[in-house]
Amino acid sequence: MVIDTSVPAYTFSRVGGSLKRSVMRDLLKHAVDPNILSLAGGLPAADALPVAEYAECLQTVIARDGAKALQYAPMSAALREWIAGYMQQRGVACTPDQVFITNGNQQGLTILARLFLNPDDTALIENIVFTGVQQSVQAADARIIALPTDPVHGLDLDALETGMKRGAKLAIVIPDFHNPLGVSLSSESRQRIADMAAHYGVPVIEDDAYSALRFAGSALAPVKAYDRAGWVFYLGSFSKMLAPGLRLGWMIVPEDLMPRIQVMREAIDLESSTLTQRAVAEYVTTYGLRHLPRLRTLHHERYIALNHALETHFGERATWTHPEGGLFMWLTLNEPIDTWALLDRAIKAGVVYIPGNAFAIQGGADNTMRLNFSTLPADKIAQAVERLAEVIKGS
Repeated sequence: MVIDTSVPAYTFSRVGGSLKRSVMRDLLKHAVDPNILSLAGGLPAADALPVAEYAECLQTVIARDGAKALQYAPMSAALREWIAGYMQQRGVACTPDQVFITNGNQQGLTILARLFLNPDDTALIENIVFTGVQQSVQAADARIIALPTDPVHGLDLDALETGMKRGAKLAIVIPDFHNPLGVSLSSESRQRIADMAAHYGVPVIEDDAYSALRFAGSALAPVKAYDRAGWVFYLGSFSKMLAPGLRLGWMIVPEDLMPRIQVMREAIDLESSTLTQRAVAEYVTTYGLRHLPRLRTLHHERYIALNHALETHFGERATWTHPEGGLFMWLTLNEPIDTWALLDRAIKAGVVYIPGNAFAIQGGADNTMRLNFSTLPADKIAQAVERLAEVIKGS
């Protein structure tokens, strides 16, 4: 028998052949390069993460629970109870039995997309949005209807309603400090989204990874707080409000859907780490979220630094968003400059960003970029923007 050792001509499924890697993951390697100043990340300030306190909680759990903390186990009752209380404080009527633990919001998106979407069903998402939202819909082999959005007002709610009228099976919204635009929806818009979901019978996923990172303005209730009919599915995450490496989040869902969601989860990875759940439960019940004021203060200082640097170097050349929290600002150049084409030159100059086109489902946004303000100290932010300005001047 002759064995052909060339690369096999595999036949992929529609999903396997169409999914594309997120450009953010590809650019992560530059974030650890000491010669490059990264404005491309999506991480909270590392110097405000509660390292010592979390280590203490891990040790407490191991000492107290022993081998139980290292075994498979049901979802942590203590963690579900804390999350329910936290959501109640934000205006969401829920019980611990409606809390489902996930490995972060991305997994929540994947589970719910698979739960509600058949192949070729339509899902409504914004035309400019975090790539993980698009990936979750594509992984369900569904079709995307891209809705207009903008950095000032956010999602076009009239277009959302039109899509619901036309038979869409799912909608996904990011109401607080949108990734990548930085914009937040008003209380009136949140109320309208919940009302439309109930009226048209369309499940809405509320992807809320960033609301805890508000450093200015007044906190707004989530869309789920306006939901009285059970059509809004809330996703929350400890990845941004505590630490990204935990990979732990939650859903707020109707209790009668729990068995179905559990089965969907079991088809992916059974459950979230028992040890991590117990350690996070120990942390939040012991310390609450007392690290957040420091985190918000650092983010605010760095947002101010980025805004000042942009005013200095881009005041006549661009416009940008002014979020009251989160991690990102969206910059639009006044000239038709392709930020994808400039990326290699920028990296060689020692600065990296995310081209806006990476988030544009239908293309376009070529003269835009997403800038992160949370990871670099203020002096490095100023240096990064100066490098970026020099690259653009030379284009």
